[in-house]
Amino acid sequence: MNAPLILAHSSDLHIDDGYTMRAWNGDGNGPLAAVIETACTANTDILLLTGDVFEHNRLKNEVLDRTRSLLMGAPFPVVMLPGNHDPLTPQSVWERAKFDELNNVHVIDRNQHTAIYSDYDLHIWGKAHIDYIDMSPLTGAPSRTAKYHVVSGHGHYVEVAPPKDKQSASWLITSDEIEAAGADYVALGHWNVSTQVGQPSSPAYYSGAPDYAETINIVEFWSDRVPKIKQHPVLGLPGK
Repeated sequence: MNAPLILAHSSDLHIDDGYTMRAWNGDGNGPLAAVIETACTANTDILLLTGDVFEHNRLKNEVLDRTRSLLMGAPFPVVMLPGNHDPLTPQSVWERAKFDELNNVHVIDRNQHTAIYSDYDLHIWGKAHIDYIDMSPLTGAPSRTAKYHVVSGHGHYVEVAPPKDKQSASWLITSDEIEAAGADYVALGHWNVSTQVGQPSSPAYYSGAPDYAETINIVEFWSDRVPKIKQHPVLGLPGK
């Protein structure tokens, strides 16, 4: 039997120079280091980070330099989706640190919605937050054009969209939108708790924040069966 394609999924790392730095023993990039180490132990082929990788867009260059170093040291490709805390605004962390210039990193942005990995026959689609205004994270997801089709989004799940005249949370993701995506796996960010949402026929999961959920999602794609999703304990958590 051939080995599976393994995707590691995490979100809401909130790299910063404040709360996260203090919580992770002085290293604001602690969650990223832990997620990369954990993904390595799971024999990961690709790591997907679905939004709020950074706490905000005002981070100092020395914090971003450490991020670049960790990403360059990852032994697998890393796909990153900007979220509501770190949208693609002018002078954002994405623009200043130029992560997309790293050979193993793909930042989903305004022009490149799909990360293509031909060696795996895998496409990862996402819609980046480009400002702080409300948007629909899964609207516009394309039809399958590869063997393995992953859709990513950063927002708040509701089973059914509320009436337009009713006040509601922003960045809504509905069960119907997940179903319409037709993906093998829908990778979500924005919730701190690891949670499956939508219908079982369309696997959609929030990974949760690594320090809150204390896990990352490991997705095994097999050519002859449905993906296998499991929660893998995060290594290197502070105080553990």
